[in-house]
Amino acid sequence: MTFDIPSNLIVPVDVVDVRLDPEPHPFETVNAAAIEENWRAETRANPSLFDGTVVLLSRLAYEGGRFEGRCHAVRYATFMHWRRERANTAAGHVFAHAMLVSRDNALVAIRMAANTVNAGRVYFAAGSFEPVDFADGAADVDFNMIREVAEETGLDISSIPRGERYYALSTERGTVLFRRYFLDENADEVSRRIETFVAGEPDAEISGPVIIRGADDLPEGLMPHMKPLIEWHFAGQG
Repeated sequence: MTFDIPSNLIVPVDVVDVRLDPEPHPFETVNAAAIEENWRAETRANPSLFDGTVVLLSRLAYEGGRFEGRCHAVRYATFMHWRRERANTAAGHVFAHAMLVSRDNALVAIRMAANTVNAGRVYFAAGSFEPVDFADGAADVDFNMIREVAEETGLDISSIPRGERYYALSTERGTVLFRRYFLDENADEVSRRIETFVAGEPDAEISGPVIIRGADDLPEGLMPHMKPLIEWHFAGQG
């Protein structure tokens, strides 16, 4: 199990080849008892948690714009245990961000709802890859982005203009693949649409939109990996 990608550096990605391995992830097999114990503690603290299926990496490599990985379907309980132990494991997490850019060049992020794992935290609409995000064993990054944005904000970004390529940022918390999506509305209009959607959802995943208008406009609760992405955008990169 190897992880070979530059840390804390935004890199361009032209090819994504992340494959779903049908074999169990060794981390889940070896740590079964600890995973159960941690899950009991997590659900006592937050009974709304659901033990679904996500993926964890066992291999990740980046070279010459090519992003390659191997991952395995695991329980959400396994992911939660990995979050606590990640510094000492041979496993990794990859997730995707659709970087929503309004017509007036603001960034449209979201704040997570109180009943979620990341309650109150701010980042671009996103979620872990799930088996449904793989076609013929390969990750469909845009499918994941489009699905998560629709689930959390009600916005359909499936047919809007998008950036020419992906970019990646790897930190100790995981690796994010991101891509700009260009909305044909000003930030305030987009914000109202999201607020209307959230108000109509009985179990909304987010508490509402967060508009970021500049590199110094950093909201409270911002996830650490977001700051370099925001600075990158407003510096006119990509």
